[in-house]
Amino acid sequence: MTATTAVPRRPISIAVTSGKGGVGKTSVAVNLAVALARLRNRVAILDADFGLGNVDVMMGLAPPAHVGHVLVGEKTLREVLVTGPCGVQVIPASSGMPQLTALTDGQWDRLGDSLDEIADDFDYVIIDTGAGISDNVVEAIRLANLALVVTALEPTAVVDAYALIKLMSTTDPAQEIEVVVNNARDASEAQLVFTQLQVAATRFLKRRIQYAGFIAHDPAVRESVLVQRPIVDHLPQSPASRCFRILASRLAGAAAGRAAGLRLVRPAPTAPVTPGTPQCA
Repeated sequence: MTATTAVPRRPISIAVTSGKGGVGKTSVAVNLAVALARLRNRVAILDADFGLGNVDVMMGLAPPAHVGHVLVGEKTLREVLVTGPCGVQVIPASSGMPQLTALTDGQWDRLGDSLDEIADDFDYVIIDTGAGISDNVVEAIRLANLALVVTALEPTAVVDAYALIKLMSTTDPAQEIEVVVNNARDASEAQLVFTQLQVAATRFLKRRIQYAGFIAHDPAVRESVLVQRPIVDHLPQSPASRCFRILASRLAGAAAGRAAGLRLVRPAPTAPVTPGTPQCA
């Protein structure tokens, strides 16, 4: 009988991103990572807001090194990993280092190679991008199988989410995009927000986006931020925690039909795009 060689499972990579700051993007990334870990998955989270990272702060960690040391060749990625709640492995970013706000091609290549070296150790890699449409944000999204766009009820958040979706659709039309509505009062309010984005994407971008779900408005989220613990770990039965568990379960359930692995071969650069925003909110 011929022995078969097991092929290591490659991780599902999810870029959690937003067109606007202040919509709870990092909270979604952190709590999604912990919720996936509670489902017995091996999870890493990369803080890709390289110059203003705060994933470690939200998890109550004080890492001695960060991804900036990797990008300049001083450390390996394994050397900067720190363990967070539920065993989530955190790749922390620096804080207050303006030289990391726009990475060079060489730094992106070094990061991609470093991620590839540890990829087989994980089932999921969550990438918490910066907010907005900077080059760093776009490149971080392009590493992932799935872009999870976080938005909220406010018209500015919806319009900026559309601008980000438009930019992604232009620079990388194959990018899979789903939307999660944060801080929603109920399911109908969240569905209203998504419908606005869906209509605009279908009409103006000729593409489909998917609805990932919503995170309920929950005063306990602020409390969890203040005590520096993800709410799914701090208050697992709170309304927001239940939503994060549903989101994690849904994404895990859909993972079987999704291409795995980090998309480490970045597409060729395209011409700059001005992401105009129609009246979709």
